[in-house]
Amino acid sequence: MDNIDQILCKVAENQRLSVQDANLLLNKADFLKLGEMAARKRNSLCQDKIITYVVDRNINYTNICVSGCKLCAFYKNLGQDGGYVIEKELLTDKIKETIELGGTQILLQGGMHPELDIDYYIDLLTFIKENFTIHIHGFSPPEIVFISEKSKLSIKEVIKKLVSAGLDSIPGGGAEILVDSIRKKISPNKCLSEKWLSVMETAHVLGLKTTATMMFGHIETGSDIINHLDKIRSLQDRTSGFTAFIPWTFQSKNTKLSYINQAGSVYYLKILAISRLFLDNIDNIQASWVTQGEKIAQIAITFGANDLGSTMIEENVVAAAGVKFRLSEKSMIRLIKDAGFIPKQRDCFYNFINKK
Repeated sequence: MDNIDQILCKVAENQRLSVQDANLLLNKADFLKLGEMAARKRNSLCQDKIITYVVDRNINYTNICVSGCKLCAFYKNLGQDGGYVIEKELLTDKIKETIELGGTQILLQGGMHPELDIDYYIDLLTFIKENFTIHIHGFSPPEIVFISEKSKLSIKEVIKKLVSAGLDSIPGGGAEILVDSIRKKISPNKCLSEKWLSVMETAHVLGLKTTATMMFGHIETGSDIINHLDKIRSLQDRTSGFTAFIPWTFQSKNTKLSYINQAGSVYYLKILAISRLFLDNIDNIQASWVTQGEKIAQIAITFGANDLGSTMIEENVVAAAGVKFRLSEKSMIRLIKDAGFIPKQRDCFYNFINKK
């Protein structure tokens, strides 16, 4: 029995994979066999034929950012044409429309704006909660670190203030690859790995659920990807605070890394499958139809994903990189059914929402 067969036996017996195992799978495992094993793993953790989705909207409160990420086609510098901070009237219209379309949450994120202090964020959350009943999934770890440093408050103090004002959960944005040698090159002003993980651990200890992400297919190596997964799994071992993991591929158009050949769908599906096999303590693995399109999203369901994420009534960051896949809730349901599965709308905590 060769090394790959031994690893696949470990998977079949629900034994934990090592970092070495994951690297071997990435480099040597048969593509279809990998997908088959990931699907079996999903079925052992999730209700076999159910694929979930959420109806929500991505609202970017500002596109002005000092991070200088080479990966981003969305941000503007302070004073640059096209830069904005959202007006409350527009914010109100966006949330009203979201609720009218059956939305249960908003994803609230923005750039690291040098002139916004913590009072702005508290006012933003308070305004939303005073006017709407909706879940706020907001402020990625780099945003929270930035607010912490600007306000001279600890990460814990910032999160507590945001929660008091209405924050319900934290998205896993800004993780990119949790390897500092990579982060320093692609996101020179964004927090390093330890800080990203610290925000998440602090949130979990405070009782706040979060998601975890990984954006790959730029300058990282395969071993960097597995290192990232290992850091996520280790934190989940300690806190059990991640509700889901979302791997997605870098979109290079209109970015400073536009010369990079983007990762193809086969590589995406391979990473998705390995994520399912390696992250044995995270039940929900989300397929990225936003970057891959609906056909690959359907295949992703058979490669370990149990969730298709958001219908994304609005999405701006990936769209700025030239990728504009769109799905209505009706289309999402059709996509899942056509793949032979049962669609279920969920909330941010993966509770099913019964349709009236």
